[in-house]
Amino acid sequence: MKDDTRPPRRAPGRALPGETPLPAEGVGITVVGVGADGWSGLPERLRTLVLEAEVVLGGHRHLSMLPETPGQRREPWPSPLREGLPDLLASLDGARTVALASGDPLVSGIGTTLIDALGPETVRLEPAVSSVALARARMGWPAERCAVVSLVGRDPRPLLRRLAPGRRVLVLSSDAGTPATVAGMLVGAGYGESRMTVLGDLGAPSESRLEGTAEGWASIPAEKVSALHVLALELAGPVGYGLATGLPDDAFEHDGQLTKRDLRASALARLAPSPGQHLWDVGAGAGSIGIEWTRAHPTCSADAVEANADRAARIERNAGRLGVPGLRVVTGRAPEALGDLAGPDAVFVGGGATRPGVLDACLDALSPGGRLVVHGVTLETEALLADARRRHGGELTRIQVETAAPVGTFTGWTPARTVTQWALTVDP
Repeated sequence: MKDDTRPPRRAPGRALPGETPLPAEGVGITVVGVGADGWSGLPERLRTLVLEAEVVLGGHRHLSMLPETPGQRREPWPSPLREGLPDLLASLDGARTVALASGDPLVSGIGTTLIDALGPETVRLEPAVSSVALARARMGWPAERCAVVSLVGRDPRPLLRRLAPGRRVLVLSSDAGTPATVAGMLVGAGYGESRMTVLGDLGAPSESRLEGTAEGWASIPAEKVSALHVLALELAGPVGYGLATGLPDDAFEHDGQLTKRDLRASALARLAPSPGQHLWDVGAGAGSIGIEWTRAHPTCSADAVEANADRAARIERNAGRLGVPGLRVVTGRAPEALGDLAGPDAVFVGGGATRPGVLDACLDALSPGGRLVVHGVTLETEALLADARRRHGGELTRIQVETAAPVGTFTGWTPARTVTQWALTVDP
């Protein structure tokens, strides 16, 4: 059922359509991790490797540490990095190249970016002790008992979905302003009593430590915060939404166009979000399916397709508030709006199933193993889904949810509208 003309997601060493291809052959790069102790902290063999390179890539801070080397070309990372990297790599033309990185290049570092661009066979890594490892050592936190979140050059709101009382989180900060930003978010979420520790210049002679609470952070002078630091959080606040699917309906801003909690949990169980997988949420309404899919794992992604501009804006607000600002909102109607989307691993159709071509477009987009779940409340949609099951197989289920509510001085059952659910897993 896969449409081979659909844009794929990025594979290592490959560019998406419309992007400049990244050179994957003939370029060998050694990435050297540099600790806070700088050039003097590198082993002799790595200093020799750097000095003998024809080209050295790195940030301005790292390049400024190096001794003068006649004839050596030195290039700072382009900004923005992703857009400028293809031309920079193409210009290397097989030259013996070293890239300088902070600590462990694979901990939210340039090593990951280069491997994505060139493939692991082209990139050699020489890591130093990471700032995360040093931060854990200073705090006395075992690796398996704390989470790590990178906010380097990123929207800080994904931190919101990590909130849970008693949890420990290490934040890789973007700059000296990150602690104040995080403190404001924590206070807004009811986590003002959380302990915050700024571990500055880890591993350097100037290493520092600054402590406080989120609600009291405004009293700490900004100039005391090192630009290079890891932020350690010991969270204290109310119990949040938890890890299971089926967030309360009032977690979402909506105008009534919302896949309700019990139906949402049923749909997500069949959509089966897995790490690294991509979802189409078609006829997204308030975006609840796409948002919960994306919350399932940091590497899950989704496109929420919604024709109504007001609802599309509402989806963006819901996504930001629930910690998944990376959810992509597409304002348009299916099937026309589906043509340029990255290929999905699963598709949910919550509205518009009866529009000509919608179901066929969704089925054609799925590879073997892909999942499709469609909800309908009208007789016309139910008839369409019954015919789809006859032609393609899958499960057809009617779901009726009743909720206890007052009936005068008594209590009775109030039924919600019955929903017909068609769920299909594409055969291998």
